[in-house]
Amino acid sequence: MKRRRFLGHLAAGAVGGTLAAPAAAAAASSPAATASTTGPLVVTPLVLMAPRPDGLEAVWAVSRLCRGRLEWQGEDGTTGMAATDPFGFVPQGAKLLRVRLGGLLPGRAYRVRAVTSATEGDATETTPWKPFRTLDPQGASTSFVVWNDTHVNDATLRELHEQTPAADFLLWNGDTCNDWKSDDLLVPTLLHPGRCDITSGRPLNLVWGNHDVRGQHAYAMPGLVATPSGRPFYAFRSGPVAFICLHTGEDKPDSHPGFGGRVAFDALRREQAGWLAETIRRPEFAAAPYRVVFCHIPLRWRDESPQDYARGGFDRHSGRSRAAWHDALVAWKTQVIISGHTHQTHWMPPTAEFPYGQLIGGGPATRGARAATWMDGRADARRLQLVVRDLDRRVIHDVELPPLA
Repeated sequence: MKRRRFLGHLAAGAVGGTLAAPAAAAAASSPAATASTTGPLVVTPLVLMAPRPDGLEAVWAVSRLCRGRLEWQGEDGTTGMAATDPFGFVPQGAKLLRVRLGGLLPGRAYRVRAVTSATEGDATETTPWKPFRTLDPQGASTSFVVWNDTHVNDATLRELHEQTPAADFLLWNGDTCNDWKSDDLLVPTLLHPGRCDITSGRPLNLVWGNHDVRGQHAYAMPGLVATPSGRPFYAFRSGPVAFICLHTGEDKPDSHPGFGGRVAFDALRREQAGWLAETIRRPEFAAAPYRVVFCHIPLRWRDESPQDYARGGFDRHSGRSRAAWHDALVAWKTQVIISGHTHQTHWMPPTAEFPYGQLIGGGPATRGARAATWMDGRADARRLQLVVRDLDRRVIHDVELPPLA
């Protein structure tokens, strides 16, 4: 169907299902969270997250207690609505709305918009239509882009947003923030970073970094972040590439006094190890021509000397995670680990000891330094190419990987 006809055509069609995250619903529906009773209802862009072959999840912030729904159209003329949660309620909340859209077909073009209504009065707002494409696990090719370590640096975020092209998905590879010291930081940092609509043309997948779990309000972050599995680790297939996303936790032991007893990442790493051993046996992952892992803290680094945590030391690589996952990653024939954390872009080719390469992105622009990078990934039957560029558009790394036999 031609684009003009698609954008203007409505027809009867299938209805997608919804699933609102309980954590988000609980956090957003608190009467104490109501910010105002006047002004615009919708205060952030409609953020498209966790793309899947059958849909995605949408999150948007509101200024007061509202109800919301999603309306969608397909390029083939089908239409539908997502307007219920798992408990029989219309999605609603005082700070944000979150709706899961399902029932779509893989590898198809759609567009979606949110309709938001105040629970008191007759105010209603409808967002502009936002196009997206569902993932296609059987596709001949895929494209993806990667950011990391933006640390609420608005100048960096705006340049990244301007330079980064449309893609099947954007992978935000950790450290979106510095420290969740206030609940008020969550919405602008995650749903309107740099005051940009970062999911325009590239639905978002997020991997947790060590700074994303810091601060007394870090526990609330999962309420704003959708993932395909509902957990901070997940796997998916897009075209010829199988992707596994892992959570490396903090860069110091769980017992470090700075964490105040708030973290338990050793247990999470063990859980991921068991899940990883099962996931790599799934047919769509065991037979994938290309195999990529995303995790914030690298599993390899050029200097792996022990750290003195009592004197401010921290891990440049996650030895705890590597110890838990290395054997499974080797068994899966992982080709590359893509990380951030060090604020120094670096490429470490595979070795006999570590048969997976390690590719690391840069850091935010600070004190005049332009350390940020973004990665452009493209795969087809011939190769997987990973190009790292800085904010001056220079190519820093250009890595090509052949398909696995």
